[in-house]
Amino acid sequence: MVKGMIIKNMSFKVGQTLTVIGVPKPDASNFEVNIGPDEQEITLHINPRFNAHGDENVVVCNSYQGGNWCEEHREGSFPFLQGEEFKIIIEFTPAEFHVTLSDGSSIHFPNRIGAEKYSFISFDGDVRIRSFEIQ
Repeated sequence: MVKGMIIKNMSFKVGQTLTVIGVPKPDASNFEVNIGPDEQEITLHINPRFNAHGDENVVVCNSYQGGNWCEEHREGSFPFLQGEEFKIIIEFTPAEFHVTLSDGSSIHFPNRIGAEKYSFISFDGDVRIRSFEIQ
């Protein structure tokens, strides 16, 4: 399923914050950030779409469980620009992920799997990740 950069066996626990800094490619159609227990189950899928899957300039969040995508969650703000650096901050609480985008707008996405720790993080699509940090 995932073809890009994969981080395994790095704990992301309740109470921690993951900060991702990256740059979408100049001709990017979309990219994704995935967090879950493994490659088969994704509790948080963040997919900024410049022009992909019939969408333009929208951030789609979802979960992938039991071999199926769940209900999509779409946010209004789209602070991403092709070729320009972005920052995504993901705060992990027991109930949800609080995602803050570069423009200060936020997404509240439920912790659908309900675990207190995830050890799989991946980045895929038309993006170059400059840094990621868990605090």
